[in-house]
Amino acid sequence: MTDVRTAISVTVRYFAAASAAAGTEQEVLEIHSGASVRDVVDTLSERDAELARVLARCSYLLDGVAVRDLDGTLIAGQTLDVLPPFAGG
Repeated sequence: MTDVRTAISVTVRYFAAASAAAGTEQEVLEIHSGASVRDVVDTLSERDAELARVLARCSYLLDGVAVRDLDGTLIAGQTLDVLPPFAGG
């Protein structure tokens, strides 16, 4: 029996420095079902060294809720917000 994984779509929204590094504010990413936030971050990090550097410092929201466990499973249609550290006060 072969392991066939279906693809799901998640929306990734980038803010501030993450948007600059990604070269976009938003994209729809096709990933395998069962993928985690960590899998998405790893996939995105492989694209570009600067993006990888920024992502390593980011926090994440999944459908508006802070991500505490990067290994939680994503489901189709979710939105992942990529938030770099913000300066100011």
